[in-house]
Amino acid sequence: MAKNLVIYYSRKGNNYVNGSIKNLAKGNTEVVAEFIANAVGADLFEVETVKAYDTDYMRCTEEAKAELRENARPELVKYLESVAEYEHIVVAGPCWWGTYPCAIFTQLEKLDFTGKTVFPVMTHEGSGMGSSAQDLKKYCKGATVGKGLAVHGADAPKSEGVVADWAKKNL
Repeated sequence: MAKNLVIYYSRKGNNYVNGSIKNLAKGNTEVVAEFIANAVGADLFEVETVKAYDTDYMRCTEEAKAELRENARPELVKYLESVAEYEHIVVAGPCWWGTYPCAIFTQLEKLDFTGKTVFPVMTHEGSGMGSSAQDLKKYCKGATVGKGLAVHGADAPKSEGVVADWAKKNL
């Protein structure tokens, strides 16, 4: 049986949900990452930035936009040193400006994905997968990119069945 890993970034607190701002005790991507881990026995690695994003959702989106425009690589609290022991790696995050938060790229650029299969997973409020698959091809050199999954953020808490089915089929 293949060994699986989920690398994810998630935002709790102030979030955009079905057209309004709500406070979430747990971020949508974290919820989905845990569903994947439970379905296929995957390990979890949470990407956390040293400098936290603004707690206000609208200011956070502006910070994320500036990072993307500058091709920034935010410093992380901790780094995953290797993915050598894993065959399948899910990269999960919220879709910010059509792609992953730049902090995800900070982590991915430090790893060797040769011979691995990576899977894009995005939580979103309408933008679907964005450019996540293309970005994994760019930042996960040597990897094969597998079938991705887009989960509407507002539906994340009730998506366990769909997420588990996808994970069991693909990982």
